[in-house]
Amino acid sequence: MNAIELLKADHERVKAILTQLSESTERGVKKRTDLLAKLEMEITIHTKIEEEILYPAFKEAGGKEQDIMYYEAKEEHRTVDALVLPDLKQTDPATPEFSGRVKVVKELLEHHIEEEEEEMFPQAEKLLGKKKLEELGAQMEAMKAEYKKSLSSPSLAA
Repeated sequence: MNAIELLKADHERVKAILTQLSESTERGVKKRTDLLAKLEMEITIHTKIEEEILYPAFKEAGGKEQDIMYYEAKEEHRTVDALVLPDLKQTDPATPEFSGRVKVVKELLEHHIEEEEEEMFPQAEKLLGKKKLEELGAQMEAMKAEYKKSLSSPSLAA
């Protein structure tokens, strides 16, 4: 699977989780908690493979316009990872506040996904070419598998 196909598949999973989360009710505390954990894992792994593999290759192959896109995408990741997601995790899933925060996370992520898929990915396909995207995809799949294993293995510090 090439890098762009892999990332688009991740986007579909994230959007599906966000839809389920936004359609959940305050009574579905366990469901909300489980979905939030799934969302966090998907986003964490996705961000890591994008920022460590695709983004640097995209930035290196491009010019000033790609530099700007690179930094904007990284800033959107930072906003979600450092501000929005931690706030959502601190919010009681049995409250309307949780619903409001889910809506904001969903809007931010959908905007980010749309920009990547409509602007960055088509440019990456032109700049990097089929062969390079296949190589990057293989690297991403390996990193993803490794990262999922490390996230699911029990902590030794327990």
